[in-house]
Amino acid sequence: MAKRSLASLSTDDLQGKRVLVRVDFNVPLADSGAISDDTRIRAALPTINALTSQGARVILAAHFGRPKGQVNEAMRLTPVAARLSELLGKPVVKTDSCIGPDADAKVAAMADGDVVLLENVRFFAEEEKNDPGFAAKLAALADVYVNDAFGAAHRAHASTAGVTENLKPSVAGLLMEKELQYLQGAIDEPKRPLAAIVGGSKVSSKIGVLESLIDKCDKVLIGGGMIFTFYKARGLAVGKSLVEDDKLDLAKELEAKAKAKGVQLLLPTDVVLADAFSPDANTLTTAVDAIPDGWMGLDIGPDSLQAFQEALADCKTVIWNGPMGVFEFDKFAAGTNGVAHTLAELSSTGCCTIIGGGDSVAAVEKVGVAEKMSHISTGGGASLELLEGKVLPGVAALDDA
Repeated sequence: MAKRSLASLSTDDLQGKRVLVRVDFNVPLADSGAISDDTRIRAALPTINALTSQGARVILAAHFGRPKGQVNEAMRLTPVAARLSELLGKPVVKTDSCIGPDADAKVAAMADGDVVLLENVRFFAEEEKNDPGFAAKLAALADVYVNDAFGAAHRAHASTAGVTENLKPSVAGLLMEKELQYLQGAIDEPKRPLAAIVGGSKVSSKIGVLESLIDKCDKVLIGGGMIFTFYKARGLAVGKSLVEDDKLDLAKELEAKAKAKGVQLLLPTDVVLADAFSPDANTLTTAVDAIPDGWMGLDIGPDSLQAFQEALADCKTVIWNGPMGVFEFDKFAAGTNGVAHTLAELSSTGCCTIIGGGDSVAAVEKVGVAEKMSHISTGGGASLELLEGKVLPGVAALDDA
């Protein structure tokens, strides 16, 4: 699904033009109301700077939180505008509403190279309903549309999809293009061997991804709480570990599917157990067939980490989605930290390492190896859906290349 990108537009296409850019500024806030992590804002800077340097008038559209179609004072984009202004080194005007007289006036007052941030688009219920009338009002502010919000591309909303009906050209921003290049490329034309490391607590949230990856990968390594559903399906005792009893048959099917396809499906052989779900719980490391009653598994064990490292050693592409254990607790972080360090080392040997959103991103940042990875995805749900082979509405709506 090759889509037209920002690079296809010349200065003549952009100079003096009003460009509506959908960005993902859904950043976490501390209790004080300050932004605790500005990664998503910084990720949009290349596209914003590319546009302003060519004399475009940049109108940013974003959502923040889940205001459910109503104005929520705590979910205004005021702190985002302030931080963006600091990062750009110039004023960023914020509107009081994303459509209406105030937005019209502030956009009309723009000079070439100016940046305006529209207030939270989700203050209108019509945004998430992809209402054509609302989309038309948003589109009326601009001449050109750029979608740089990969993290929201799996939603068919007015600001991610509907506006493209009224704005041409509609193209992918630099961040969106990079996300598609890495994630789509890893699935469609990977350098092999291709491995996927899938973690997280529940099989149910990763069913589609596991099925898709078993179809496409040479090796699939599984960690996190979901491993205990596989063990129980094999008839092993798992103590107090997390199990999805309604997914036991599915676990068996996934193992059988991998075997039939000749895909190496690796599950841990040892686990780190705890007597309580607590950072200061007592711990015990055992083989997976020797888990005593009353204990729960919270990390993969050292033998498993070594086996995973050996399996990854010859891989040319690795996708990682989901932690190996409860890495937020130091006692149960060794598996996740070990995988992060392993991928950092593989990157230095030319392996393409892709961190597919969510907790894996937090993990590589916590370990301090984020900058060593080939690509860190900004989208959680969007990354998963792309890896599942689903069409993302926000991408499908853009002009074909």
